[in-house]
Amino acid sequence: MWKLVNGKLIQTTDISRVKFRTNVSKNILEELNSLAIDNNTHVNYLIENGLENLLSKGTIIFNKDLRPNDRIQYKTTYNKDLLEKVKEFAKANQLFINDVIETSVRYIDIINVKKSDYKHRIE
Repeated sequence: MWKLVNGKLIQTTDISRVKFRTNVSKNILEELNSLAIDNNTHVNYLIENGLENLLSKGTIIFNKDLRPNDRIQYKTTYNKDLLEKVKEFAKANQLFINDVIETSVRYIDIINVKKSDYKHRIE
């Protein structure tokens, strides 16, 4: 992200984002990667959009017996406030965060997903 300070652009880190590591289905990540490339965005922006839409719905239907067997470690950054809400939502629904992330993929609204150049915005 860039900030305009006294008429000059200064590159800064977006302090509203935090690093987070979890295990997510490899197949889901591959699908998201393809979707991200096709729509000029990043996988974590797709996930964030799906999470926001899932949280706004307020309910989740998840069958713990159908958890994927192909989970791999996935590290990225998320909006700090969104991640806190997801943690609370997962706890309230007695799920793991990765379960919520994998379910949220069904709630992605591709029209409202941030584009890949969002991280280079000027504030």
